[in-house]
Amino acid sequence: MTVDAPVAPGAAPKRRARSVTSLTRSSALGLGIALSWFSLLVLIPLALIVIQSVDGGWATFRDTLTNPQTASALRLTVTQALIVTLINVVMGTLIAWVLVRDSFWGKRLLEVVIDIPFALPTIVAGLVLLSLYGPDSPLGVNVANTERSVFLALLFVTLPFVVRTVQPVLMELDRDVEEAAASLGASRFTTLRRIILPSLAPAITAGAALSFARGISEYGSLVLLSGNLPGKTEVASVRILTYIENGNEAAAASVAVILLVVALAAIVLLQVLSAVVARRG
Repeated sequence: MTVDAPVAPGAAPKRRARSVTSLTRSSALGLGIALSWFSLLVLIPLALIVIQSVDGGWATFRDTLTNPQTASALRLTVTQALIVTLINVVMGTLIAWVLVRDSFWGKRLLEVVIDIPFALPTIVAGLVLLSLYGPDSPLGVNVANTERSVFLALLFVTLPFVVRTVQPVLMELDRDVEEAAASLGASRFTTLRRIILPSLAPAITAGAALSFARGISEYGSLVLLSGNLPGKTEVASVRILTYIENGNEAAAASVAVILLVVALAAIVLLQVLSAVVARRG
């Protein structure tokens, strides 16, 4: 048995040396390849976009963002993506719960249908939506060239994200804990608030982040249905394409940077919210 030497009065206690685990040669090689691949695909392109956004000077950046048409496109994009994400959080979690906890006829078919927005090219999704909710709608509902068309298109393409992130976590959730809470007198609402939601919070926030990021970057499904009317149904991705077609790449990069900042802010906010919910649970 080893006894630590007593510390003299007034003397600062010695700090224990932290053990540092060094990477093996194979691990270091794998890490280097992964970081290089990530840099080539993500970091370097993002850095070039930021540089290109200020290529024409800060005046170009400011003028682009204060342009009424651009500001309207950004406002419409962020607002509709936020509303769609909030709906997906509720409905996606509910759909995932039904798929995991209930058994019913047609369940396998529903599983396949949920993944259709993943499989369809976005322009095909736009064609499908136009045929159902356009001027020749068999349902008698025409939302073409209105803000509702943007909402509907974003809702269609972002539906699977929350469902597919929450579903695996819900499948692994131990139901014995819920039964134990019920046996101790906890109500269903208390069990949901204190046990289920904190466990699902990371998955829900991850799905919400993916849904929001997809929403603010969507293009293909909107082209046919929304009509891309400036100041009315034009979204940020269409505005970026317009700038590129006009040869104004600095302005296009400026709008792209704003979307990037908005997406990063949303992801950070959702991560903080997830940590708070999990901690309180």
